Amino acid sequence: MAGNHSECIKGTIHNGTPQGKEEMLHGLNTYVIGNRTNPRAIIVMYSDIFGLLLPNNKLIADRSVHTPIPLPPNPHQPLTDPFLLSYAKSGDYLVYLPDFFKGDAVGLRLADLLIPVDAAKQSTLGKYTGLLASGPSFMMWMGRHKAGPTDDICQDFLRKLRRATPREKKIGMVGFCWGGKYAIRAGLEASMIEIDGAKTPLVDAVVALHPSNLVLPTDVEAPVVPMTFGWGQEDSQVSIETKGKVEGIHAGDAKKGKQVPEMVHKVYKPGRHGFAVRGNPDDAQERKCLEDSTTQVLEWFGKYL
Repeated sequence: MAGNHSECIKGTIHNGTPQGKEEMLHGLNTYVIGNRTNPRAIIVMYSDIFGLLLPNNKLIADRSVHTPIPLPPNPHQPLTDPFLLSYAKSGDYLVYLPDFFKGDAVGLRLADLLIPVDAAKQSTLGKYTGLLASGPSFMMWMGRHKAGPTDDICQDFLRKLRRATPREKKIGMVGFCWGGKYAIRAGLEASMIEIDGAKTPLVDAVVALHPSNLVLPTDVEAPVVPMTFGWGQEDSQVSIETKGKVEGIHAGDAKKGKQVPEMVHKVYKPGRHGFAVRGNPDDAQERKCLEDSTTQVLEWFGKYL
């Protein structure tokens, strides 16, 4: 795409200055915000493919430390306060946003091509010309971040975090898009570790919003912690049919006599891909998706952490 990259994606970068700090934690550069003294719980975020490069992801982390403030009623008023819709505002949580990509997140130039602010204004020719130009570099990126090694990086961080965290202190994980898959995997029986002779889940509760690249049934079978999912009705990259398939797998687990924790699924409309991260706050429907997905996260963690 021609032009300055910030101009290309200005409609989907939310206004506001991230309030946290980056530091090394359990081997990864991590954006940290929240209650460091006596947090009620820890929240780990696994972002979309744009990682720490996209300010939205840090602003989402800021949302966990503070009590959500209702957005102004005018849907055309931009999100100027980073603590609007805030996870971090209550003082309850300590929030970690690790750089699971180790400095190799997808460049922001690709953001508006894949998820334009106004899809109606994106010509088919422009879209596919752009995809054609970006395709080779994106495929190379995918090759550098295959599922196995990516899962190892994530789980290594979580194992270290779990062992360093007092058992009475709970850990929640929320994953967006690319990160949704790995948040779900963190809550499976296959990911449990042994601590003091007892099998222990890596996390205590999971939220997965528009989780992409799921391999079924492997990525969702035998969950051991409560999970809630957010699906987009019009998600071009994660079919709404995936919701039914996941529900079917968990129903099958239950029929086999396995104890399945609470699983709650929510459908967002229109729910374009990235609705919980890159929804356009100037659009009333997308703004509602941003608000409601934040509420979904906070209510789930409020119940289980």
